[in-house]
Amino acid sequence: MPQIVQVAAIALATLGTGAITMSVMNEDIPDLEVPQGPWTASGALDNRSFEILGRDANSGAVFDGLLAFRNGTFQSADCQEYCNFGWSDYQTKEIDGVVHFTTTAVCPDAPHTVVFYGQVEGNDIALDLTWTTRRWYWTNQIVMTATGEAVPTNGAKAEG
Repeated sequence: MPQIVQVAAIALATLGTGAITMSVMNEDIPDLEVPQGPWTASGALDNRSFEILGRDANSGAVFDGLLAFRNGTFQSADCQEYCNFGWSDYQTKEIDGVVHFTTTAVCPDAPHTVVFYGQVEGNDIALDLTWTTRRWYWTNQIVMTATGEAVPTNGAKAEG
């Protein structure tokens, strides 16, 4: 029997017995895990903005941006520019004078989800975030950490 026919016969026999499974889906990568706690929609950071400087944990790429809090909502100027994320509800909890916050921003036009978890103490902010893009054939996640300081809100770049 010619070799090509032998290969085809083996492939058909293998597929017919279910011995081979093929999947084009990749495994999901979970978003940033935010600590449990008594989260509330308190508006504790309303009317505050922070200029941040961060780093991609995997590539080392540096980024900077503005974060704004207004009327119980949050916006990252970079997220807004990239994908029109808009304003997202945020929640807070206070522990020993430090305001912890979390929010999840979802792009309305593409499969991007950004989860933020941060702490504000006085005029200083520190945060972790994941930017996850999920498509049926792959998932990509950027893990970032950032720090920054409060800036006047009258010059905020974030739009609503």
